[in-house]
Amino acid sequence: MQDWPKQVAFVTSARMQTGTLISLTLYFVLMIGIGLWAWRRSTDTSEGYLLAGRNLPPSVAALSAGASDMSGWLLLGLPGALYEAGLVEAWIGIGLFVGALFNWIVVAPRLRKQTEELGNALTIPEFLANRFPDKAVALRVVSALIVVVFFAVYTAAGLVGGGKLFETSFAGLLPDAGMSDYMLGIWITALVVLAYTMVGGFLAVSLTDFVQGLIMVTALVIMPLVVMFGEGGSAGGSLTEVDVPGFLSLTQGLTALGFISAVTWGLGYFGQPHIIVRFMAIDTVAKVKTARNIGMTWMGVALLGSIGIGIAGRAFAERNGIVVDDPETIFIVLANLLFHPLITGFLLAALLAAIMSTISSQLLVASSSLTEDFYKLFFRKQASERESVNVGRICVALVALAAIWIASDPDSQVLGLVSNAWAGFGAAFGPLIILSLTWDRMTGAGAVAGLVTGAAVVMAWIALGWNSALPGFDGGLYEIVPGFIAAWIAIWLVSKATAKSAGPLQA
Repeated sequence: MQDWPKQVAFVTSARMQTGTLISLTLYFVLMIGIGLWAWRRSTDTSEGYLLAGRNLPPSVAALSAGASDMSGWLLLGLPGALYEAGLVEAWIGIGLFVGALFNWIVVAPRLRKQTEELGNALTIPEFLANRFPDKAVALRVVSALIVVVFFAVYTAAGLVGGGKLFETSFAGLLPDAGMSDYMLGIWITALVVLAYTMVGGFLAVSLTDFVQGLIMVTALVIMPLVVMFGEGGSAGGSLTEVDVPGFLSLTQGLTALGFISAVTWGLGYFGQPHIIVRFMAIDTVAKVKTARNIGMTWMGVALLGSIGIGIAGRAFAERNGIVVDDPETIFIVLANLLFHPLITGFLLAALLAAIMSTISSQLLVASSSLTEDFYKLFFRKQASERESVNVGRICVALVALAAIWIASDPDSQVLGLVSNAWAGFGAAFGPLIILSLTWDRMTGAGAVAGLVTGAAVVMAWIALGWNSALPGFDGGLYEIVPGFIAAWIAIWLVSKATAKSAGPLQA
């Protein structure tokens, strides 16, 4: 048996050879190169910068939606939860898969059609304003505030992943920059994302997402297979020998609240602006079905790979006497222990791809809200296309700085931060988006009530400590559940009371 290091708090720099650094450098260069290519093609107008001219092929839209959805939690948070608690945590992935499928079926075709027909809206707040003109200003301002606040937290979760990667893999190898390896990792991740997002806009973000999605799914297929069947692997009986009761059970220790909290992650899909904005950019409504089939296949493979890494990684670690201090770094630990440095570099690039694809999408959506729903609404209604694009680039940098500040705590948990932001968006926008697309008696007042109620209930639930403990869901109820239900009821009640002011609904 291989003489593996017994304690893996940080993988030593001895394994981080030149080949690994070359792979990562090539990845960074590729991402920036795509940004420069996109800059020369579709950033002269707001529609080009924010939606790539509504001209994305189905494959790019599908993988872009998937990659921007599956952030660092797919290779850090979810495997870490499974590593620590066992297969019971797979209910999160199951709930997400079902939610994503319904999102493609219910929201995608309607949103693509209605955003173009209702004033060619470029952002979700603008679409809501056009759908309910009597409450246009309130909807744009409130929704934009929610977008910016929760995306700052969500982006911070991605930067925490970047910080953990560099802290775990490059300890002692990076030059002394007057800061910890964790903070240096955050800054490197943020600066590379900023480089291609600010320059190339939505087209750059979507194309890099497409490439990053391919890298991610390849890594998620390779890693579990090598862990299970390679040297010191965990195939066969070792999976059943893990020192955790019911480790391979989907129900061991699962409470009713735990089950509801896990599967209801899928509700969040209906309200994630950085995901549903991809639906708005598909070149035709007829191609939504093709994009859905591609996206759901990609997601299924990715989730199975992530689950495999957590389960097989725990068995591998116990079989070989390896202690992993932070379960959320199991992917990084295995990448450094089991692969040639060139392949390690590719795998770490996959992790960065998961992190950066989401960060770039979130930064661009937050920037678009600040530009379209604040700057042009209150300060420069007649701003030129070039001025709008430049302001958007400045807003990208501002949101990134806020996220860096939030992520500066090295004790932050990726899955914890993601769960809070995911719930905030899901509860605030989920019922609102579904009903605005499908219910012709919904009113502007109902829309505002849903936005405010959903966001407020989520934040109150977290502040009062009633949300479930992560990982494990052994505490309270996941905050998306009360937030989603409260927002739906608020929309229905207020719309019934103000039915005369209902806005038009496109077929």
